[in-house]
This record gives sequence, C-alpha cells and structure tokens, in this order.
Amino acid sequence: MKQSRWMSLVEAVTNVLVGYGVAVATQWLVFPLFGLYATLQENLLIGLIFTVVSLIRSYLLRRVFEALRVRQLSANSG
Repeated sequence: MKQSRWMSLVEAVTNVLVGYGVAVATQWLVFPLFGLYATLQENLLIGLIFTVVSLIRSYLLRRVFEALRVRQLSANSG
C-alpha cells in the first residue's frame, strides 16, 4: 500500500525532530571528551545548523536518485 502525502510529511517531520534531538544529545555527551564545552543554547544552535545541512543533503540526494530512476525508465522504454 502506498504511503499518503500526509503520512510522508509526518514521517519527515518526525525524522527531523528526532535527528535534531539525537544531534544535540550527542554533542552534549561527546564535545567534553574533546575538551569542547558549549552552553545549551550553543548546542541547540549547532544542532540546528547540522540539521539544516542534513536536510539539504537529503533533498539533493533524493533528487539525484529520482533523476537516475527517470533516466533508467526512459532507457528501458525506448
């Protein structure tokens, strides 16, 4: 069964929110191991920056793979 657009949106937003939480928690735990200390506000901002970069990366990769899929379909039908 195909996933509805609404559920795709819910999944994507949930993925981003969980990823953001994991990123901030990981920074909070790992940064001190390397002698890096950041306030909660700094950790939240760093996590946000990495989340935006991740979203852009994910979008671009999806578009590349969609283009490859379309190209493959065209080659197979021609």
